[in-house]
Order: sequence, then structure tokens, then C-alpha cells
Amino acid sequence: MQKIHAAITAVNGYVPEYVLTNKELETMVDTNDEWITSRTGIKERRILKGEGLATSDMAVPAVEGLLKKRGISAEEIELIIFCTTTPDMPFPATANILADKIGAKNAWGYDLQAACSGFVFGLATGASFIESGRYTKVLVVGGDKMSSIINYQDRATCIIFGDGCGCALLEPNTEGYGIIDSICKTDGSGRNFLNMKAGGSLRPASHETVDANEHYAYQEGQTVFKFAVTNMAEVAADIMERNQLQSEDVAWLVPHQANKRIIDATANRMGLSSDKVIINIERYGNTTNGTIPLCLWEWEDKFKKGDNIVLAAFGGGFTWGSVYLKWAY
Repeated sequence: MQKIHAAITAVNGYVPEYVLTNKELETMVDTNDEWITSRTGIKERRILKGEGLATSDMAVPAVEGLLKKRGISAEEIELIIFCTTTPDMPFPATANILADKIGAKNAWGYDLQAACSGFVFGLATGASFIESGRYTKVLVVGGDKMSSIINYQDRATCIIFGDGCGCALLEPNTEGYGIIDSICKTDGSGRNFLNMKAGGSLRPASHETVDANEHYAYQEGQTVFKFAVTNMAEVAADIMERNQLQSEDVAWLVPHQANKRIIDATANRMGLSSDKVIINIERYGNTTNGTIPLCLWEWEDKFKKGDNIVLAAFGGGFTWGSVYLKWAY
């Protein structure tokens, strides 16, 4: 019996129209374009503007575009894994809201929360459903409206994050293409350094939590940076070693777009030249769960069937992971 791999058969993405530049941020907080660019690599980010718009409203055009590309209907989707840190509501799951909005009547779904590593974790999870033979069309969505949890008076976080959404369709493949391996890691002791303090069962919303700005993302930058630089680079190197890949075997690194210096450190650890590294952080910033699928969407026409591609991510909590796949089309 031939081994089943979960292959990505279509990708798509969506970013909002509004562009928040470093110049505009200079009018909001004590910062400047040179400082932001030199430390993060970010020049601008997209923001979802408009009353009553949520993360699922970015997912709808992303997914509808994917379905059109693949030439299938929403009713053919069997499972939706929605990777997000900014769900429309605490419940129901944004996956369920998305299914209703696009007419995926035959799909069940759930949200996956692993901060910026969510899409990597989602692909690893979705692959298991395909490999088991139970499902043939699994939709993995990664998207966040980070502007909804960012304090635009906090220069440590407001310069970094943007809004966006991407998605990938997983289908069975018996030719050796698709997701070959994945490594997923967590360390909950990192929860003190990158979090949102209130809004959960530990500190439910109150006048006190709102007044203290505890419903916004909080980050101790230096601690997070040191941990991310080490672990995102190491997990990418580990997946190469485990699969006996040399640097010349890897066609592309698709890294989470958190910080240009973290991306460079990961590429260096893997022995990759800059022309093999996909970067769009300068235009979109850190869209959390959206970064990797947005990169896949933008570079889709440059990928060749059989290309060895390594994905790597690091997120709050802490979470980190890597996926090794062979491009299937």
C-alpha cells in the first residue's frame, strides 16, 4: 500500500487595504522609521478598518479565492482548522463562523491557538487527518486581526503587528509529495513574557482590567527575542538533520515574519543564502498566524513541483515548530 502524504494543493491570501506606515506611527508614539526598520525590518503593515469586521471577514475572501483556484465548492471541504489568536468571539469557534459564511455545509471545524506558531501546528494536525485516510480535503486557515488587541500607545508592540489571513488546502498524495515531517514544541514557562493578561478565566474582564490596559498584547521584547532566535533556528536545523537534508537540498525557507534578525539567524543556522529565504515582513509586519500562509500565497508561482520547503515559526507562550514538505504542484 502506498504511503499517503498530506499535500498542499492550493494556497491563497488576503490583506486589508489600509496601510499603516512607519511615518504614521511616528505621529502616534515616540518612534521613527529608522528605528523600526533597523530593529524589525518592517516599513508598513495592513490594518482592517470598518465597523463590525473581524478575523473571519479576512478569511472569507482568502478561502473563496482558494476554492476558485482549486475549482472546488465549499461543500467539498470536510474539516476547517482555523489558526488564530484573535477569534471573532471567545466562542463559537471562528472556524464554525467561517464555514457558515462560505457555505461549507459538510465541514466540521475548530480553532487552534498556538500564537504565531499556529499555522505550523495547524498543518501538522491537518496532515494527520489526511494521512489517516479519514478525510480528503482539509482546509487550514491562519489569520489574525492583531489591531484588535494592540495598544497604539505601546511602542514595544504597535510597531510590530498587522492584520492579514492566508489559507492552504490539504489533500492526499501518494507520489511522495506533501508534508514529510513536522516538529512542534511548547514551553509554558514563557507565558509571563508574551501574553494578553486579561480576558480569560484567570482575569475576566472588569473595570480594573480595562483601566490597566490588560486586554492588549504584552511583550518583554529582549527575553522573547533571545528565546525566539535560538529556538526557531534550532527547530529548523533539527528538521533538516532528521530528514538528512543539506542546505543545498532546501529550495526555500518560509519563516514566520516576526523580526528580520530572527529570520536571518534561522537562515544562517540552516546554511541558506538570502535568495532562498521568503520575506515580506517589510510590507505586512507580523500578522501572527497569517505570516506563513501569506508568504506561500505570494511566492506560489516561484515554487516548483518537488521543491523541498522548510517552514519555521516561533510564538508566545512559548510555542515553536517546523514543517518539512515537498511542493506538490
